[in-house]
Amino acid sequence: MSSTDISLVKNGTIGELVLNRPLAHNAISTAMWRKIPALLGQAQNDHGLHVLLVHGGRRASFSAGANISELAAMIDDEDAAMRFHHDMSIAISTLANFPKPVIARIKGPCIGAGLALALACDIRIAAADARFGVTPAKLGLTYPLADTQRLVALVGPARAKDLILSSRLLDADEALSFGLVEQLVPTDKLADLTHKRALQMGQRSGHTQTHMKAMINSISAQTPGLEDEARQIFVQSFSGQDSKEGFAAFAQKRKPDFSGG
Repeated sequence: MSSTDISLVKNGTIGELVLNRPLAHNAISTAMWRKIPALLGQAQNDHGLHVLLVHGGRRASFSAGANISELAAMIDDEDAAMRFHHDMSIAISTLANFPKPVIARIKGPCIGAGLALALACDIRIAAADARFGVTPAKLGLTYPLADTQRLVALVGPARAKDLILSSRLLDADEALSFGLVEQLVPTDKLADLTHKRALQMGQRSGHTQTHMKAMINSISAQTPGLEDEARQIFVQSFSGQDSKEGFAAFAQKRKPDFSGG
């Protein structure tokens, strides 16, 4: 149940979806997004797995976000942007709708699309060195609707605006105060304590967990009619002047200048 850049590992009753691009801070490539639904399907069909952990390995970051070089290649290519939106959205929605409990184990950067992946989990447990951010405003892009809705549901509209409009990074303490994570633990204890939490959760009624998770998710269901509009805005942002400036600034290691917009 594995591949080189992302894998599903079985550890007793615990399944582990492991991001494995440590040299790239676990930036998530298109190939990885496309693998996630199948890996989650394997986990769902394995009745011996009671809980799913999502993490970036014991020593690596959770995820610094999407693969920037792939995003940069989508400038002025709305078809490619649409395919990327589809692949990422399917992966994240499959995780959000996974019927068993899902815990995100977070250390280091958890930014952009990496945070979107964490938001799709049921519980987020973070190390003291974790950092969080929603950074499309640095690239002239937008955040997908479903990910924004999950963020607003967790932290509220004002704090979601603070994060998205500023692109600032939160340290672990502020993320906890925002409600972005449910628990902080010492960095060197993260793996062990999260494993114990997963074992505890795995001992509870699967029937209760499945039905109550579905009920809670339905309470926070998306508003009908917004998805198509938000998808189109996301795709068109790849053809905007801000995205061109944002990616150029990233490549040149400078601050972007959005004053023209």
